[in-house]
Amino acid sequence: MPDNNTQMPPEEQPTVIVLYGGTGDLAKRMVLPAFYELYLRGLLPKRFKLVGNGRGDVAHEDFQAHIHDCLVEFATEPDPEDWKGFAENVLFAGGGFKETNPGSLLDVIDHAEQELGEKPAIIHYLAIPPVAFEETTKAIKAHNLNGEGVRAVYEKPYGDSLAGFHALDDLVHSVFDEEQVYRIDHFLGKEATQNLYMVRFANRLFGDAWNKEHIEQVQIDSPETLDVADRAGFYDATGASLDMLATHLFQVAAEVAMEPPLSMSAADLQSARETVIAAFRPLDPKDVVLGQFASYRSIEGVADDSTTDTYAAARLWIDTDRWRGVPFLLRTGKKMAVGAQKVSLVFKPAQGPLHSTGNLRNVLIFDLKGNGAIEIQMTVKKPGPDPIPAASCTKLSLQNVADGAMAPYTSLIHDVFTGNRSLFTSSAGLQAAFEAFAPMQTDARPEVQTYEDGSWGPAAAEALTGDVGWQLS
Repeated sequence: MPDNNTQMPPEEQPTVIVLYGGTGDLAKRMVLPAFYELYLRGLLPKRFKLVGNGRGDVAHEDFQAHIHDCLVEFATEPDPEDWKGFAENVLFAGGGFKETNPGSLLDVIDHAEQELGEKPAIIHYLAIPPVAFEETTKAIKAHNLNGEGVRAVYEKPYGDSLAGFHALDDLVHSVFDEEQVYRIDHFLGKEATQNLYMVRFANRLFGDAWNKEHIEQVQIDSPETLDVADRAGFYDATGASLDMLATHLFQVAAEVAMEPPLSMSAADLQSARETVIAAFRPLDPKDVVLGQFASYRSIEGVADDSTTDTYAAARLWIDTDRWRGVPFLLRTGKKMAVGAQKVSLVFKPAQGPLHSTGNLRNVLIFDLKGNGAIEIQMTVKKPGPDPIPAASCTKLSLQNVADGAMAPYTSLIHDVFTGNRSLFTSSAGLQAAFEAFAPMQTDARPEVQTYEDGSWGPAAAEALTGDVGWQLS
C-alpha cells in the first residue's frame, strides 16, 4: 500500500490515476478530454501516470491511440509535441478488476510506481456503470488500494433509490473515509452554475432581492433535443427524473436557494448547499408531470411496453424562511423543441402606477451552457410621447469577463487533485436529495404521458407554473 505524503503540494505529489471504464462512453466523451486539458494547462501533477482499466486485453500503445482518437472526435486534434509528453504517461491494465482476480492492474500500478521513482498517491476514478460500483469498490479494498491519502471519484447516479443509496454508501464508507470520496455532478462544475452564488453574494443589486418578498418563482430548465443515443440500456433502467431531476437539477436548486455561507471556503459552501437540500419538501407526485417522447419505444434496446420517463417537470417547495411559498419549477427532457440550460428568477409584479403591466415581468436569467451568460429582462419606457411600458432584455456574456474558462469535468477533476470538496456532494447531502425524491419511487408515481418528438413535452406541465408560464416555450 502506498505511503502517501499528503502534506506535499498537489503538483509535487507523484500520482497514479486509475480510470475504471477507461474505454467506455463517458471516459471518451468527458473524462479523457478533461485529463488532457489539465495536462495542457499544467494542472496535472508534474509526475503522473494515467492507467486505463477494462476487461479487454489492450496494449498501452493501443490505449494511447484510443485517447488520441477521442480527443480528435470530442475535443481537438492534439499538437504532436504536447501529445507525445502526455502519451508517455498513459498505461492500460486489462483483465478487469475483481476481488478474486485483479487482472493486470496491480502489476501496472507497480510498473507506474517504478517509473515515478517513489510511492505515489492513488486516485480511483469509477467511470463505469453504477451497477459495477459495488464490485469495484470491494476489489479496491481486497487489494489494499484504499489507504490514507487515496481518493475515489464516483459518477452519478450514486444509488438508484434511498435504500440503494444507503447500501452503496455503507459499502463505500467501509472502504474509504468520507473525506476520500468525491461524488461528481458535472452541473456543479459549470462556471455559470458557480455564478449563481457569486453574482448574488457580490452584488447587493441582486442579493437583497433574492428571497420570497421579491421573487414569485424560480425556473430551472434543461431541455434537450437529443434522444438517448447509445445509452438506451442505461436510460431505460433510469429515466429522466432519476438521471436529471434528483441529481443535477436538485443541486442547481440548492445553489440558488442556499443561505449565505460563513465564508467561501470549500467546507462552508458545501455545508450551505446541503443544509438547504435538507429543507426540500418531499416531492408531491401531484406536482410532477412525467412524459415519454413518441418514438422512444422504437429505439433498439427499449422494451415495447416501456414506461420509462424521458421527460420530467416538477414543482419543488423549499421550507426555509427565505423561500417558503415560492415554487421552484424544474424541467428536463429528451427530444424537446430546443436544447438549453437556464435558471430564471421571476420577480413579482411591480407595485405602484405600473403594477398591472401584464406579462412584462422582471426576470433574471442565468444561462448555464458553455461559459454562461446573464440576462436581465425588464420593463422600460417605449420611445414616444406617451408613458407606455415596453419589454427589454440585456445580456452579459461571461466570455467577455475573461478567457480561460474550464470545462466542468476539467474543473472538478482539478479539484480532486487539490482536495477541494466545495463542488462535490457529501453523503448527508445525497441522502437528503433521495429523501425528497422518494415519493417518486412509490405507487403514487404519476403515469407517463406521451409527447411528440421535438415538442415542449406534455401540455399538463404548463399548469405547474400557474399564470407565469415557462420562460422557455
